[in-house]
Order: sequence, then C-alpha cells, then structure tokens
Amino acid sequence: MKVQNWLKKNTFHHSQFMDVGKLVELKKEQKVKISLALPTLNEEHTIVSEILVFRSELMETYPLIDELAIIDSGSTDRTCEFAARYGADVYKTRDCLEEEGTHTGKGENLWKSLYLLKGDIIIWIDADIKNVHPKFAYGLVGPLLTERSIGYVKAFYERPLAMGDKMHPTSGGRGTELLVRPLINMFFPDLAGFIQPLSGEYAGRREILEKVPFFIGYGVETCLLIDIYEKFGLEAMAQVDLDRRVHRNQRIQALSKMSFNILQAFFRRVEALNIFTLNEEISRTMRLFKRLGTEYHFDIHGYEAVERPPMITIPAYRRKRKL
Repeated sequence: MKVQNWLKKNTFHHSQFMDVGKLVELKKEQKVKISLALPTLNEEHTIVSEILVFRSELMETYPLIDELAIIDSGSTDRTCEFAARYGADVYKTRDCLEEEGTHTGKGENLWKSLYLLKGDIIIWIDADIKNVHPKFAYGLVGPLLTERSIGYVKAFYERPLAMGDKMHPTSGGRGTELLVRPLINMFFPDLAGFIQPLSGEYAGRREILEKVPFFIGYGVETCLLIDIYEKFGLEAMAQVDLDRRVHRNQRIQALSKMSFNILQAFFRRVEALNIFTLNEEISRTMRLFKRLGTEYHFDIHGYEAVERPPMITIPAYRRKRKL
C-alpha cells in the first residue's frame, strides 16, 4: 500500500510542467539557481543537438537554466571541442579535485560535477540522446520547483530497441528488467515503484546530493536510489514520465559487463547496510567467452566498485562552499 500510494502521488508526466514560464517564476520566487550537466565520453554525434536545444529553449527563450556544462572523462573525439563551440562550459574530471585522484566512469563525472557546478538544483542528462527535447530538463526540474518536499527526481520513458532494420518500441531497458528491478523488489521493496531505476536522467537538490556517496561506474544510478531512500525517505523522491527516449543500444556482451559492475556495487551497498553478510569476498573478475575458430577462450573483465564519499566531506568542497 505504501508503494502504491507513492506511485500515485509522486509520479508525474512532463506535460504537467510544460508551462516553462511558470517554472521560471517559481525559480525566482524560491531564489534558486539551476545547473544542467551532461556527463560525456566520446559523444560528438549527439552533443551539439543537446546543447543547442537546452541552450536555446531553456536559457535564451526561457531563463530556466542558469548553467550548462559537460563533465568529460577523457573523450578522444571532438566532444569537448563541439561543446565549447556551441556554448557549454567544458570541464574534464582529471583536472578537477586533483588531490582526490581520478577514475573513469559516469559516477565520477557526476560526483565531481557537484564541486564544479554552482546550482542549488542539479540536472544530469545523458549525452547520447537522439530525440532530445526541452522536456528532458523541465520535466525533471518541475516536481522540485512545485513540490518543496521532493528532493530527487528520476526519469522514465519508453525505450525502443533497434534490431536490424526494425524498431521494437518497448524492448529496451533489458538491464533494468532482468537485473535491477528484481534486486530492488527483493531487497528494497519500497523502491519497487520506480519504473526505470537505471534511467540516466535525474535531478536533485544540492542539499541532498552532497550528502550521499557515489559509485564511479554503472552502479551509480542504483545506489543513489538506495542511499537517498535510506537517508531522506521515499517521500523525498519522485519520478517523471518523459514518454520516449531514443539512444544507441548496448550489445548483449556489454550489458553483461554492465550487470556485473552493478552487482558489485549493489552487494557492497546491501552489506554496508547490514542487510546480509557475505562469508567470502566476491570476485572482481568476470570471464566472458570468446570463440576463436573452433575453440573457446576467456575474455577477462576486471572491475572494482570504487565508491566516492559524500561530497560534503571533501575539504576543498567545504572551502569552496564556505561550509
């Protein structure tokens, strides 16, 4: 009943917030600044369209967003060049908080963006969206501006899957349905109302985001959901329907690696919460099969679930924010 009530009360549709002018007025009344960050790694094919849409519609036409930036983790293509040319601030994770070291991964980008960005509200949107629309930003920030009790909002949407020349409208999100939703239902049933816990678009208040840890890899979405729930409760969380998201689909072997990374972070989190205790340390090595002629060989994939501490505990952040 708790989850059902939450689903009804804290699930929104982006069309509820399409009056962007009203959102701008709410932003002014609440005296908050809003930052939009795109975590990037080799996204030259989609980064320009995303920047142009968000900048023209939500900074120039309507001043909803105060800051637009990419946080890059080592692109070797023209992502950074294009982003700078079309008006985004460009940051590289290796140049930020150098005393804390650098890792590669989306979670690292998100964590360091908390130090770099100025906003009271942070919006994170993946940089590989092919059908980008202003709703990806105003839909996420809408619940935060209209409901002061809400501190964190996740997106959900239809995710079509391209198979050959055909597009299957509801076949995307395989990692969500086969791995993460079953795990959440087993261990965190209060979070079962989140339709797409692995969605890459979400927004939150700085006062919440700075107080939770970040895994550097694919486990960041799942564990953010768990940690915000554990620290701030289900009522501080919401989700918004963005209708449809088109992006490049991962191959099954890449999804296997992704799932392994998520499991590493998930087991680390449930053990830290004393939900259960592992008798032995879990393996950090995944062996995938590779066929060479008539023989099979291992393609070995190693991964360690590195966890960044809450940003509010970092001395440089505290100095910068005058905490």
